[in-house]
Amino acid sequence: MQSPLPTACLNRRDIVIGAAAGLLILAVPRRALARPSLDEAMQAFSGGQPINDGRVKLDIPPILENGNAVGVTVDVESPMTAEDHVRRIALFNEKNPQADIAVFHLGPRSGRARVATRIRLATSQTVVAVAELTDGSYWSSRVNVIVTLAACIEDLS
Repeated sequence: MQSPLPTACLNRRDIVIGAAAGLLILAVPRRALARPSLDEAMQAFSGGQPINDGRVKLDIPPILENGNAVGVTVDVESPMTAEDHVRRIALFNEKNPQADIAVFHLGPRSGRARVATRIRLATSQTVVAVAELTDGSYWSSRVNVIVTLAACIEDLS
């Protein structure tokens, strides 16, 4: 009795071509999902403009016992007038799954250029705050944060 399905005879060349095509298909999504580096994310925020150090104060504890809810405050030196104010403040991180944490939009009616929030940090890393001013300049501050293990760990032995 003959099989209703035709039998295919694959040679080595067909197998190699098929395997190469499969690897190519698997490689494309991984590259598309690649996380931008800290510097790439900051440059995307600034549109490629230079980012200067200073004028921004990033207040975050340098050593944390737990990275689940980390308090962060960002202050920017600015008169916050209609002609001279902070437009945006962005937070970036080095090792979390996404490089950009948050972007805050401000205006002269904000009164002062200060934002506060809580973030989550996966591990020890650098956190950066970048501020965009109305004159088109970008200013930043960075802090290296160490996330330690919890002090109380149950011994299960």
